[in-house]
Amino acid sequence: MALAVIVGAVFTIVVVNSMGVLAFGRAPSLGEQLLLGVAVTVPLAVRRRYPLVTLLTVGLLFIVVQARQIGDNFVPSVALFLAIYSTGAWGRNRAVARWARIGVIVVMFAWLGLGIVELLLHPAPEFPGASGPLNPVLAAVLYKLAFNVVFFLAAYFFGELAWLSARRQAELEYRAEQLRRSQEENTRGAIVAERLRIARELHDVVAHHVSVMGIQAGAARRVIDSDRELARTALDTVEETARTAIGELRGLLGVLRAEPPGDTEENTTESSHTASPGLDDLPALVERTRSASLDVSFAVYGEPYPVSEGVALSIYRIVQEALTNIVKHAAAHSADVRLRYLDTSVEVEITDDGRGPSGPGRPQGSGLGLVGMRERVAVHGGELETGPRRTGGYRVRASFPRTHPTPVGTGAETP
Repeated sequence: MALAVIVGAVFTIVVVNSMGVLAFGRAPSLGEQLLLGVAVTVPLAVRRRYPLVTLLTVGLLFIVVQARQIGDNFVPSVALFLAIYSTGAWGRNRAVARWARIGVIVVMFAWLGLGIVELLLHPAPEFPGASGPLNPVLAAVLYKLAFNVVFFLAAYFFGELAWLSARRQAELEYRAEQLRRSQEENTRGAIVAERLRIARELHDVVAHHVSVMGIQAGAARRVIDSDRELARTALDTVEETARTAIGELRGLLGVLRAEPPGDTEENTTESSHTASPGLDDLPALVERTRSASLDVSFAVYGEPYPVSEGVALSIYRIVQEALTNIVKHAAAHSADVRLRYLDTSVEVEITDDGRGPSGPGRPQGSGLGLVGMRERVAVHGGELETGPRRTGGYRVRASFPRTHPTPVGTGAETP
């Protein structure tokens, strides 16, 4: 832009001098005019990086150009307009930019006032062809004032408008970036939560069945020479448990890989049902855990009522994890699983007569099982109690608020 204004200044000065139509009636040499015209426009090359310096330099040179009365006054006026505009559009310190522009405008009007005073003090020039109702001198003064007011106000206004527009654009870009980062954080959190859920499911499925197979295989190894029938029974249990584990893993992986045809609650419930054991599967779970060295009993108290699939799955997994811990760590001889249907909640309790979590010689687990229990209970707003019993052994009790399942498609469950 600075180069274009410089070319315009040179062209205009050459043309004006060639026509003899000089802005002030007389002018210095053509070389001096070209030098001043280039000087007043060159600072525009750095108007964005140094807007304040450009404004002050162009303002000073503008007065010099007018004092020397070069032949063209149009291009220097364009340079001054761009300098004022650039200070408003690019000045970083808004207070300095505002007062610098106001100061330059005041100086320019003072310079204009000197010109008007000089016009009034000298004999009135001739105005050939004047035919309007106003005095020619008064009309010239009013024209200059009106033109300069519009000129400087436009430079100030458009510079301020450009800065406001750039600020809004920057704010929009900043908010868009913040929104993008927020979406990335939400996505990352959802991925982490899903990974934890999958890890919990795999832990619950694999750890229990592998523990049962290990115990039964160990029992079969110890009695294979003395009691082949008992060893055969233990091996049958290992085989059945392995098949059950493979079936549950296939079902879980099938749910993870499948894409349901729709997002309706019916499709989600139907697809998850095939891989989600429930309360009806608790007797089989207890039966698989029972062995020659561990007697496990199961009992139901209260009148059964329907519970949501999520609660049923959580109860099953809690019982599964508790029995796994008993088999792996407790060295217990008996365990008791009780499912209670209360008026306000459904409760499951697992107790054993083992050594407890900190008994002598008890192996230390990873702690993921208890964490998974707490997460499952917390999802449904329930309560979990774990700890040693006064009479010995360990107790796990989980309570879930009773919910009233709603028909499919009518909304979420309500407490």
